[in-house]
Amino acid sequence: MDIKDFKAGYFRGQFQYKSFSPSPNNQEWTWTDPKINTLLSEANLRLGELNAFSLYVPNIDIFIQMHVVKEATISSRIEGTQTNIEDALVSKADILPEKRDDWQEVQNYIAAMNYAINQLQTVPVSTRLLKEAHGRLMQGVRGESKLPGEYRISQNWIGGSSLNDAVFIPPHHTEVSDLMNDLEKFIHNDQIDVPPLIRIALAHYQFETIHPFLDGNGRLGRLLITLYLVSNELLAKPTLYLSDYFEKHKGLYYDNLTLVRTQNNLGQWTKYFLVGVIETSRKGIATFQQILKLKERIEQKKIAAMGKKVPRAKALMNLLYKTPTVNAAMIEKTLAVSKVTANALIRDFANAGILKEVTGYKRHRVFVFQEYLKLFLS
Repeated sequence: MDIKDFKAGYFRGQFQYKSFSPSPNNQEWTWTDPKINTLLSEANLRLGELNAFSLYVPNIDIFIQMHVVKEATISSRIEGTQTNIEDALVSKADILPEKRDDWQEVQNYIAAMNYAINQLQTVPVSTRLLKEAHGRLMQGVRGESKLPGEYRISQNWIGGSSLNDAVFIPPHHTEVSDLMNDLEKFIHNDQIDVPPLIRIALAHYQFETIHPFLDGNGRLGRLLITLYLVSNELLAKPTLYLSDYFEKHKGLYYDNLTLVRTQNNLGQWTKYFLVGVIETSRKGIATFQQILKLKERIEQKKIAAMGKKVPRAKALMNLLYKTPTVNAAMIEKTLAVSKVTANALIRDFANAGILKEVTGYKRHRVFVFQEYLKLFLS
């Protein structure tokens, strides 16, 4: 089917409201819009460059964890949480009680993402994997009563305070299972010739339209993008996350999804998605380049000058690349050193200008690798 001829679905009358029943999308897709071809070509090029760069960076896994934290924070913020990256990096005990629910939602997203990515070694992108990730996403937070790990068995809605003033009402819950099965078949259908980036663009739209869970659909739908790219080997490592782009262009994100449902404009959504891949890939490469420059400068000029302490100093640097916010107890435990050694390392790193104390306390002090953290805040 040509994308321009797509009919998104229809509104089905329910009791006192109308839900939207999306058309199945497991079919071959074509397009005549030359702009899609241009954007698809550049998106593939930029994504390939990001993938090649990630293969070039030594020990890239230690840097990816900060990408995961950023994605979890921003993806959760799109849904209304107030936790920032700095908060996400500290322990629950250091979070104000009124902020702990938001903090826990971000931690759950990190756990769900890491779990799902690890599962890709043995489990394909599937409804099973999405359900398992959803169960971890909802564990012990405000959505824990909303069927964690299970499709909804009641009507949900988007925007508004009830079905009466909702911005959008997804399909009736009796349709969810069949629609999700169709979506899974589309993702894996090797009998149709649809480029991977077009396929995941359409799959993300379809997932968000089905809204199969009572809560957490936005976060899970964005996670689906990264899982698909890794599963289909467009990325060797999970280095591309679109939440930052979606948040910066949040109005367009929702407007373009709505345009598909109300005006059948799947082409505009596809172009928006491809631009997101292009911009995010470029930004990812720039971030890795900045990381490598920072790493080289610090390790050659500051760590190398620490003499006999260099091995432990390098071990601490590897910890800081994973989590740039630390305290003495964390260093003591992670590096398996004494309290005296942990505090000595902190002192050396503070004197070298690598770490900065941010609490102002004499006890329970927290230190931040600010130069590195700033690379993820822009």
